Amino acid sequence: MKYWKYYLVALLVIAIDQLSKWAVHTYMQPGMPGEVPVFGDWFKLHYTLNPGMAFGFELPPPYGKVVLTIFRIVAVTGISYYIYRLWKERAPQGLLICIALILGGAIGNLIDSIFYGIIYDNAPFGVPTPWLHGQVIDMLFVDFPDGFFPTSWPLVGGKVIPDFPIFNIADSSIFIGVALILLNQTRFYGHQYQEAKPLAAEDPEAAQARHDAEATAAS
Repeated sequence: MKYWKYYLVALLVIAIDQLSKWAVHTYMQPGMPGEVPVFGDWFKLHYTLNPGMAFGFELPPPYGKVVLTIFRIVAVTGISYYIYRLWKERAPQGLLICIALILGGAIGNLIDSIFYGIIYDNAPFGVPTPWLHGQVIDMLFVDFPDGFFPTSWPLVGGKVIPDFPIFNIADSSIFIGVALILLNQTRFYGHQYQEAKPLAAEDPEAAQARHDAEATAAS
Protein backbone atom coordinates (compact mmCIF):
# COMPACT_ATOMS: atom_id res chain seq x y z
CA MET A 1 0.00 0.00 0.00
CA LYS A 2 1.31 3.47 -0.90
CA TYR A 3 2.52 5.51 2.05
CA TRP A 4 0.00 8.30 1.46
CA LYS A 5 -2.88 5.89 2.03
CA TYR A 6 -1.88 5.60 5.69
CA TYR A 7 -2.33 9.35 5.98
CA LEU A 8 -5.83 8.83 4.58
CA VAL A 9 -6.50 6.50 7.52
CA ALA A 10 -5.48 9.30 9.86
CA LEU A 11 -7.63 11.75 7.89
CA LEU A 12 -10.64 9.44 8.24
CA VAL A 13 -10.14 9.33 12.02
CA ILE A 14 -9.93 13.14 12.10
CA ALA A 15 -13.11 13.50 10.05
CA ILE A 16 -15.12 11.11 12.24
CA ASP A 17 -13.75 12.70 15.42
CA GLN A 18 -14.50 16.27 14.36
CA LEU A 19 -17.94 15.39 13.02
CA SER A 20 -18.86 13.67 16.29
CA LYS A 21 -17.70 16.69 18.32
CA TRP A 22 -19.63 19.08 16.11
CA ALA A 23 -22.78 16.98 16.46
CA VAL A 24 -22.43 16.76 20.24
CA HIS A 25 -21.84 20.52 20.56
CA THR A 26 -24.74 21.33 18.21
CA TYR A 27 -27.42 18.89 19.37
CA MET A 28 -26.64 17.96 22.99
CA GLN A 29 -26.87 19.80 26.26
CA PRO A 30 -23.76 19.66 28.48
CA GLY A 31 -23.79 17.51 31.60
CA MET A 32 -26.37 15.09 32.94
CA PRO A 33 -29.46 16.85 31.47
CA GLY A 34 -28.23 16.03 27.96
CA GLU A 35 -27.14 12.42 28.55
CA VAL A 36 -28.18 9.91 25.89
CA PRO A 37 -28.19 6.21 26.87
CA VAL A 38 -26.60 3.98 24.21
CA PHE A 39 -26.32 0.59 25.91
CA GLY A 40 -28.45 0.77 29.02
CA ASP A 41 -27.02 2.78 31.90
CA TRP A 42 -23.43 1.63 31.54
CA PHE A 43 -22.55 3.33 28.22
CA LYS A 44 -23.87 6.82 27.44
CA LEU A 45 -23.22 9.94 25.43
CA HIS A 46 -22.38 12.72 27.87
CA TYR A 47 -21.28 16.16 26.64
CA THR A 48 -18.41 17.55 28.70
CA LEU A 49 -15.37 19.77 28.16
CA ASN A 50 -11.85 18.61 28.91
CA PRO A 51 -9.17 21.33 29.31
CA GLY A 52 -6.34 18.81 29.44
CA MET A 53 -5.06 15.66 27.79
CA ALA A 54 -6.65 12.36 26.83
CA PHE A 55 -9.01 10.84 29.40
CA GLY A 56 -9.10 14.03 31.47
CA PHE A 57 -5.44 14.44 32.49
CA GLU A 58 -4.42 18.07 32.77
CA LEU A 59 -1.22 20.11 33.09
CA PRO A 60 -1.28 22.96 35.65
CA PRO A 61 -2.22 26.51 34.52
CA PRO A 62 -1.46 29.14 33.41
CA TYR A 63 0.91 27.76 30.77
CA GLY A 64 0.13 24.06 30.97
CA LYS A 65 -2.30 24.18 28.05
CA VAL A 66 0.14 26.05 25.81
CA VAL A 67 2.92 23.58 26.66
CA LEU A 68 0.57 20.68 25.93
CA THR A 69 -0.46 22.16 22.57
CA ILE A 70 3.15 22.75 21.52
CA PHE A 71 4.02 19.20 22.56
CA ARG A 72 1.14 17.89 20.45
CA ILE A 73 2.37 19.82 17.42
CA VAL A 74 5.87 18.37 17.81
CA ALA A 75 4.46 14.87 18.38
CA VAL A 76 2.22 15.05 15.32
CA THR A 77 5.16 16.17 13.16
CA GLY A 78 7.31 13.32 14.45
CA ILE A 79 4.58 10.69 14.00
CA SER A 80 3.90 11.88 10.45
CA TYR A 81 7.55 11.42 9.52
CA TYR A 82 7.71 8.09 11.38
CA ILE A 83 4.97 6.66 9.17
CA TYR A 84 6.94 7.52 6.03
CA ARG A 85 10.14 6.11 7.51
CA LEU A 86 8.44 2.84 8.50
CA TRP A 87 6.94 2.56 5.02
CA LYS A 88 10.39 2.96 3.42
CA GLU A 89 11.69 0.23 5.72
CA ARG A 90 8.83 -2.03 4.59
CA ALA A 91 7.34 -2.31 8.05
CA PRO A 92 4.23 -4.49 8.43
CA GLN A 93 1.03 -2.91 7.18
CA GLY A 94 -0.67 -3.51 10.53
CA LEU A 95 1.97 -1.44 12.34
CA LEU A 96 1.58 1.44 9.90
CA ILE A 97 -2.20 1.41 10.32
CA CYS A 98 -1.80 1.52 14.10
CA ILE A 99 0.56 4.50 13.85
CA ALA A 100 -1.94 6.17 11.51
CA LEU A 101 -4.68 5.70 14.13
CA ILE A 102 -2.45 7.36 16.72
CA LEU A 103 -1.68 10.22 14.32
CA GLY A 104 -5.35 10.80 13.53
CA GLY A 105 -6.29 10.85 17.21
CA ALA A 106 -3.46 13.22 18.09
CA ILE A 107 -4.41 15.66 15.32
CA GLY A 108 -8.09 15.44 16.30
CA ASN A 109 -7.41 16.66 19.83
CA LEU A 110 -4.83 19.15 18.57
CA ILE A 111 -7.49 20.83 16.44
CA ASP A 112 -9.63 21.24 19.56
CA SER A 113 -6.79 22.82 21.51
CA ILE A 114 -5.85 25.31 18.80
CA PHE A 115 -9.23 26.32 17.36
CA TYR A 116 -12.13 25.44 19.67
CA GLY A 117 -11.55 28.49 21.86
CA ILE A 118 -12.46 30.50 18.76
CA ILE A 119 -14.92 28.23 16.94
CA TYR A 120 -16.97 27.15 19.97
CA ASP A 121 -15.89 29.87 22.38
CA ASN A 122 -15.07 27.26 25.03
CA ALA A 123 -11.72 28.53 26.32
CA PRO A 124 -11.59 28.59 30.15
CA PHE A 125 -12.34 31.90 31.83
CA GLY A 126 -9.32 34.11 32.43
CA VAL A 127 -6.96 32.73 29.78
CA PRO A 128 -4.89 35.38 27.97
CA THR A 129 -6.09 34.30 24.52
CA PRO A 130 -8.65 31.78 23.19
CA TRP A 131 -6.05 30.53 20.72
CA LEU A 132 -4.25 27.39 21.94
CA HIS A 133 -6.61 27.24 24.95
CA GLY A 134 -9.61 25.48 23.40
CA GLN A 135 -11.15 22.70 25.47
CA VAL A 136 -11.52 19.22 24.01
CA ILE A 137 -15.09 17.97 23.58
CA ASP A 138 -15.62 14.56 25.19
CA MET A 139 -18.77 12.48 24.96
CA LEU A 140 -18.16 8.73 25.42
CA PHE A 141 -19.04 7.75 28.97
CA VAL A 142 -18.60 4.26 30.45
CA ASP A 143 -20.57 4.49 33.70
CA PHE A 144 -19.33 1.82 36.10
CA PRO A 145 -21.60 1.09 39.07
CA ASP A 146 -20.71 3.06 42.20
CA GLY A 147 -19.27 1.00 45.03
CA PHE A 148 -16.09 -0.40 46.54
CA PHE A 149 -13.52 -2.94 45.42
CA PRO A 150 -13.73 -6.23 47.39
CA THR A 151 -11.55 -6.08 50.50
CA SER A 152 -9.80 -9.31 49.44
CA TRP A 153 -8.33 -7.65 46.32
CA PRO A 154 -4.66 -6.61 46.70
CA LEU A 155 -3.77 -2.90 46.59
CA VAL A 156 -7.27 -1.64 45.74
CA GLY A 157 -9.30 -3.69 48.24
CA GLY A 158 -11.86 -1.57 50.07
CA LYS A 159 -11.26 1.53 47.93
CA VAL A 160 -14.00 3.38 46.04
CA ILE A 161 -14.41 2.33 42.40
CA PRO A 162 -13.40 5.49 40.47
CA ASP A 163 -15.50 6.92 37.68
CA PHE A 164 -14.08 6.13 34.24
CA PRO A 165 -12.97 9.31 32.43
CA ILE A 166 -15.23 10.54 29.65
CA PHE A 167 -13.40 10.37 26.32
CA ASN A 168 -13.88 10.87 22.58
CA ILE A 169 -13.18 9.27 19.20
CA ALA A 170 -9.64 10.71 19.05
CA ASP A 171 -8.79 9.28 22.49
CA SER A 172 -10.21 5.92 21.43
CA SER A 173 -8.16 5.90 18.23
CA ILE A 174 -4.95 6.60 20.14
CA PHE A 175 -5.75 3.92 22.72
CA ILE A 176 -6.59 1.29 20.09
CA GLY A 177 -3.41 2.04 18.12
CA VAL A 178 -1.16 1.82 21.18
CA ALA A 179 -2.90 -1.29 22.53
CA LEU A 180 -2.59 -3.15 19.21
CA ILE A 181 1.11 -2.28 18.97
CA LEU A 182 1.74 -3.58 22.50
CA LEU A 183 -0.18 -6.78 21.78
CA ASN A 184 1.65 -7.40 18.48
CA GLN A 185 5.20 -6.29 19.24
CA THR A 186 6.80 -9.51 17.99
CA ARG A 187 4.75 -9.52 14.83
CA PHE A 188 5.18 -5.83 14.04
CA TYR A 189 8.88 -5.45 14.89
CA GLY A 190 10.12 -8.98 14.24
CA HIS A 191 10.87 -8.13 10.61
CA GLN A 192 13.88 -6.12 11.77
CA TYR A 193 15.46 -9.22 13.26
CA GLN A 194 14.57 -11.34 10.25
CA GLU A 195 16.38 -8.90 7.97
CA ALA A 196 19.43 -9.08 10.24
CA LYS A 197 19.76 -12.89 9.99
CA PRO A 198 22.76 -14.26 8.06
CA LEU A 199 21.99 -14.94 4.43
CA ALA A 200 22.99 -18.58 4.84
CA ALA A 201 20.19 -19.12 7.31
CA GLU A 202 17.62 -17.87 4.78
CA ASP A 203 18.96 -19.08 1.42
CA PRO A 204 21.82 -21.63 1.51
CA GLU A 205 22.21 -21.66 -2.30
CA ALA A 206 22.60 -17.88 -2.48
CA ALA A 207 25.13 -18.00 0.36
CA GLN A 208 27.15 -20.68 -1.44
CA ALA A 209 27.08 -18.69 -4.68
CA ARG A 210 28.35 -15.60 -2.85
CA HIS A 211 31.10 -17.70 -1.21
CA ASP A 212 32.22 -19.12 -4.57
CA ALA A 213 32.30 -15.63 -6.13
CA GLU A 214 34.43 -14.30 -3.28
CA ALA A 215 36.81 -17.27 -3.61
CA THR A 216 37.16 -16.71 -7.37
CA ALA A 217 37.90 -13.01 -6.88
CA ALA A 218 40.55 -13.81 -4.28
CA SER A 219 42.36 -16.19 -6.61
